[in-house]
Amino acid sequence: MSKKGKKFINAVKKIEAEKAYAPREGLELVKELAFAKFDETVEVHFRTGLDPRQADQQIRDTVVLPHGLGKDVRVLVFAQGEAAAAAREAGAEFVAETDEDLARIQGGYTDFDVAVGTMDMMGKVGRLGRVLGPRNLMPNPKAGTVVQPEDIAEAIRLAKAGRVEFRLDKSANIHVPIGKVSFSIDALYDNMAALMNAVIRARPAGAKGTFVRKIALASTMGPGVKIDIASAAATKTSQV
Repeated sequence: MSKKGKKFINAVKKIEAEKAYAPREGLELVKELAFAKFDETVEVHFRTGLDPRQADQQIRDTVVLPHGLGKDVRVLVFAQGEAAAAAREAGAEFVAETDEDLARIQGGYTDFDVAVGTMDMMGKVGRLGRVLGPRNLMPNPKAGTVVQPEDIAEAIRLAKAGRVEFRLDKSANIHVPIGKVSFSIDALYDNMAALMNAVIRARPAGAKGTFVRKIALASTMGPGVKIDIASAAATKTSQV
């Protein structure tokens, strides 16, 4: 048995298997059970009652976490002219404005966390789908990463402030990071509350029956902690 395996098993023993924990209690347990030597990410996992095969039961949306994700977000912007200048002033790490810039990305440059584009650039950006798509970096209007040129500075601000995209996967699940184990319980709770509110608002029109069937919290290496759905739905962020 590996060292990692022993630590994981010991962590599992501290969880009451049949208990659905209140959000704050669950977050405290996740922090306690994190055993990796690095600062693990805390994630919320939703099991939904949606059918991913149905177009009217899809979810793809974003939420700005009040306390961010605990990392510097590197933003690449596809823009030209005044919008490109505004993007640089707003703090974008890289602005792809010329054909040479686009060729660099076509060649495999993906040293960034979020890509934002102006609408007038998306015709050219579409050709980069094979590079950006598999890495989930393609700008998308539903994710708030394709905007009008005059809105580019605000899009960059939101990306750096902790805007997180969430979507339904092929197994009808949603997985979303809400911060680091090193965050305070209050910060993680606020981020979880913001996410819960966003997911509930994003319930698709075609949803039938129970929308959220299970919720679990876990750190990168730690075991899952089952969360009481009603308590989670009632979480309220302290941020105004």
